[in-house]
Amino acid sequence: MSNALFSASFNMMIPELPAYLTKLGGEDYKGYIIGVFTLMAGLSRPFSGKLTDTIGRVPVMVFGSLICVVCSLMYPLVSSVGAFLLLRFFHGFSTGFKPTGTSAYVSDLVPANRRGEAMGIIGLASIIGMAIGPAIGGWVAVQWNINVMFQLSAAFALLSVVILTGAMKETLPNKQPFRFSLLRIHRDELFEPLVWGPVIVTFLTFFSYGAVLTIIPDYSTYLGITNKGLFFTFYTASSMGIRLVAGKVSDKYGRIPILKISALVMAASMAMLALAVNPAILLAAALLYGMATGLNSPAVTAWTVDLSNPMYKGRALASMYIAMEAGIGLGAWGSALIYHNHASRFPLTFFILAGITAMATLYLSFFHVPKNYEEQLARKQAN
Repeated sequence: MSNALFSASFNMMIPELPAYLTKLGGEDYKGYIIGVFTLMAGLSRPFSGKLTDTIGRVPVMVFGSLICVVCSLMYPLVSSVGAFLLLRFFHGFSTGFKPTGTSAYVSDLVPANRRGEAMGIIGLASIIGMAIGPAIGGWVAVQWNINVMFQLSAAFALLSVVILTGAMKETLPNKQPFRFSLLRIHRDELFEPLVWGPVIVTFLTFFSYGAVLTIIPDYSTYLGITNKGLFFTFYTASSMGIRLVAGKVSDKYGRIPILKISALVMAASMAMLALAVNPAILLAAALLYGMATGLNSPAVTAWTVDLSNPMYKGRALASMYIAMEAGIGLGAWGSALIYHNHASRFPLTFFILAGITAMATLYLSFFHVPKNYEEQLARKQAN
């Protein structure tokens, strides 16, 4: 419930922000809406990973949700492009902290042989938030105004905090009290080298997500879709439908086969977007893209935990999420740069994204030397 509310809070505003920034005079800065957000999320990951492994999972999740409350209330107060982008930058703290603590918390609760299924369930909660958020946000912005939408976003995040503080017990044994010295990050705490494989796959497959967040609202308008959140509704419904099955399948057959398939399906969805000439094709591509991310996300998160040192689970997850933010941020910036507010460039943008996504399958097929993580899991369970 907490994860669904948190996800709804910050996803609710995404379809409306490009038009909001344009009204402020920042039409040429649409790529930065997601870019600066993910930059801060990525920069904060080493801190969230370390704090997750020291002060506990729940405090890290609470901090991330509180950032959403504060930032959502501040959007109506900004009146310039610079102030807007600065606020987006600090808003990125939220996703830099909340998902790291959540994934570690969930992995503490479940047996290793059902880890993929569990990550599918928690991912389903995020997807539910992603489904209802843009739909509610778009409706509220149309019926009332965008400032009411920002206030509703803050209310959702506050409810997430209430659940975290009132209903969830800490799972980290021997947690430490917070002290400022914990914010000093040493070189070996920046990245977990055991999870290079998941990091590379995550980076390549989330490039497209940054682009989708950035230019799909404009693409929807160009193809005649009034509700700019409709693509995300179709994408989310498809992703919801496959996540539970995908998690179980990755537990049974392994993470790598599922990740190979998901990257190919994702590349196909980008190619379909490049060829879209009407709303029906765009929404069909949304369904295919949702299926691909539904396959990908539980498998890559479980794979990260599989390979990590249990003492530094937060660091490993933070490393994977850094790759995610880097992919989203560069995808947002790069797609906006290629598109550059010219509708004739939509096909080129999505064909390039298809090629980048397909590289994940090539990496897993020809360059990655897989370790037998099932044996690693057996050893961890024995210990």
